[in-house]
Amino acid sequence: MVKEKTEQRTKDKEAISEGKDIILFNDDVNSFDFVIETLIEVCEHDLLQAEQCTLIAHYKGKCAVKSGTLTELKPPSDEMTRRGLSVIIQ
Repeated sequence: MVKEKTEQRTKDKEAISEGKDIILFNDDVNSFDFVIETLIEVCEHDLLQAEQCTLIAHYKGKCAVKSGTLTELKPPSDEMTRRGLSVIIQ
């Protein structure tokens, strides 16, 4: 019984730390070029991917721009926030 609870807690912690996304929200402040440039520099997108994510965020209000674990996503999320973009890790 104790072993099962420990295994479940471990699985729950792994589920929490994996499968996260950085969500970019549309705003009326930053230009398309600035957002595209930031996605290329911070998220390592190529030009086409950065343009597509920027357009999705513009028209739908938000776009998942990078996936990974919380540990992997924290630095790029912080950098995007520092640059003035509206993002969350979800």
